Amino acid sequence: MRYFLFIVSLLLPMTTWAKPTITIGSKNFSESYLLAEILAQRLEQTGEVNVERRFGMGGTGILFQAITGGEVDIYPEYTGTLTHSTLHKPNVKTMEGLQKELDKLSLEMGPKFGLNNSYGLAITEELSKKLGITKISDLKDHPNLRMAFSYEFMERSDGYPEMIKRYNFTPKSPTRMDHSLVYTSLDQGKADVIEVYTTDSKIKKFNLVVLKDDLNFFPKYEGLYLYRKDLKKKYPQIISIVKEFEGKIDDDEMIRLNGLVEISHLTFTDSATNFFEGGEVKATSDAFWKTFWKQTRRHTLLVVIPILFSVCFGIPMGIVAAKVPFLGQFFLLLSGIVQTIPSLALLCFLIPVFGIGLVPSMIALVLYSLLPIVRGTHSGITAIDAKHHEVARVLGLSFFQKLFRIELPIASIHILSGVKTAAVMSVGMATLAAFIGAGGYGVDRDRPST
Repeated sequence: MRYFLFIVSLLLPMTTWAKPTITIGSKNFSESYLLAEILAQRLEQTGEVNVERRFGMGGTGILFQAITGGEVDIYPEYTGTLTHSTLHKPNVKTMEGLQKELDKLSLEMGPKFGLNNSYGLAITEELSKKLGITKISDLKDHPNLRMAFSYEFMERSDGYPEMIKRYNFTPKSPTRMDHSLVYTSLDQGKADVIEVYTTDSKIKKFNLVVLKDDLNFFPKYEGLYLYRKDLKKKYPQIISIVKEFEGKIDDDEMIRLNGLVEISHLTFTDSATNFFEGGEVKATSDAFWKTFWKQTRRHTLLVVIPILFSVCFGIPMGIVAAKVPFLGQFFLLLSGIVQTIPSLALLCFLIPVFGIGLVPSMIALVLYSLLPIVRGTHSGITAIDAKHHEVARVLGLSFFQKLFRIELPIASIHILSGVKTAAVMSVGMATLAAFIGAGGYGVDRDRPST
């Protein structure tokens, strides 16, 4: 009996390993987290697959590159984003036409959830009743209303410039600000009209009225899951689960779920569970600490390993730089150039070659950490007093004896200073690794975004 139990204990983990792993991605805003977590929980309920979550992966460009490159299998997307931002086919108006474009990239769309997270203009219910404003065209009669719009909305082809052309009115010059501040501006009485996403939880929180788009200017941003076609061939049961969500999440339901996260401060996990179970869901007491320790371990990995590699490469480069002036200038210049590349841009450059996740993140951190270590080693060795070199010559020390017994010990203060600088930089920069699915403190799938 004991031998039987022993064999079973060995075989049980193998059943887990045998399961296929489905990688689910999300963008870095609450609604995308929620829709991704809802799918993840539903797949886990079946017990047929292992689910890998790569949530909070920055903008559409990074995530779309990840799914076309095979790093992500499925993620929540919007029809308007596909036509306007990703495929650049604004004239494609039908689902059939959109699917034809996706066929070229071996991608497929699931059915629509039932929500339309489009742009809209909103005012307070009080002002709507007072002025009789219920649709966007009514704003033409009130040109002095103060407007506050996000920077993005002011520049988009489906935003402010084209909107005022379509509605043929010239309002008072809008105030530009971050989208997260437009609600505050309205609440504090500093703006009368703001731009909103039509599934924002704050619409109900601030008792707003979304004006009717009576000329149908704003394109529809209908939610659905975007997945790789090979997923359909390999695991058709997963696609049947994806189809379960057709028409199950409308605007009101999405506003409610967003409100659980952004207003009631429930975790994404608990809010997604609420979708399946309904009723009141209280935040689990240990959710924060479980996530905290998990992300701490990942963040430590993201910092320690690149620093070790940077030391292994940086100190020899610094030594060569000190001994061979021509190479010294080259190494310092090359390291300095890397430092000037924006960190997110460098990560994006590495994705086509190394994919997403830990590998490109660590390579980027190694490259960024080289300069302070190379510079510290170079300056430490070149600053050594000439008398120490003379002593080494008199004692007849070889090149390596001189290096390891005299130069490196004396230069160690400068070298350690460079390592400390690199470590501090890495701790902060490692948070950006979350944007390409590497985890760490840059993303916390169990807490609402701010």
